[in-house]
Amino acid sequence: MSRVKDPWEVQLMRQSGKRLAEVAAVLRESVTPGISTKDIDAIAEHEIRKRGGIPSFLGYTAGGPTPYPATICASPNDAVVHGIPNDTPLKEGDILSLDMGMIYGGYHSDHAFTVGVGNIPEEVQKLLEVTEASLWEGIRAAQPGNRIGDIGNAVERYVDPHGFGIVREYVGHGIGRAMHERPSVPNYGPANQGQLLKEGFCLAIEPMINLGGEETKVLRDGWTVVTKDGSLSAHFEHTITITNRGPEVLTVLDGGVIAPSP
Repeated sequence: MSRVKDPWEVQLMRQSGKRLAEVAAVLRESVTPGISTKDIDAIAEHEIRKRGGIPSFLGYTAGGPTPYPATICASPNDAVVHGIPNDTPLKEGDILSLDMGMIYGGYHSDHAFTVGVGNIPEEVQKLLEVTEASLWEGIRAAQPGNRIGDIGNAVERYVDPHGFGIVREYVGHGIGRAMHERPSVPNYGPANQGQLLKEGFCLAIEPMINLGGEETKVLRDGWTVVTKDGSLSAHFEHTITITNRGPEVLTVLDGGVIAPSP
């Protein structure tokens, strides 16, 4: 169960999250036309290890037929999640989702964002903005005394009016001493359902939203998930811990951000 009880455990989660946010800031600046996702992966490993961390994803064995071969997941355009970095240069107008994890002091942090490569169409920019805003709606719903279902319901209620597809096969999760812990955190569903949220819970909330339909498929590499209809996809994720003041967002540069209740 993803619950940290001791102050030193919470502090290690904070340190892990802040360091990962620093890595993410470097990676965001690296996304330019002409760079390959393999180049970005090399930067990510260097930045994680420079901060005393261990890449969570490298060699990860759950979910695919072989251990995951890279430090980050790099998912361009219609790739939803788990894209394996390669040598193909990014080009103007692409979008790229970067998902990354770090172990620091024995505790995991998990963070993702989607960014445009150069200029992107207005409709695609809206997809990115709606997906990121839906993440914050989900975070604000993660108040002590609420339930897991309130998180997904908040995401769904925000996204639905925009007509985008909410990925259902892949969801958020508990996090702490392991990358993926109970409970699962869907991005859809009814409110007031599921596990009661308590102080000390640590969760990775991560809406994946498609410009088209919600259905996905896995490519032959056994890892890369793409939209079934070929539409573009966006992915944003933060690691949080639930405090008596509300959800504290750990994977941000300034640290200790408390999201107010909705």
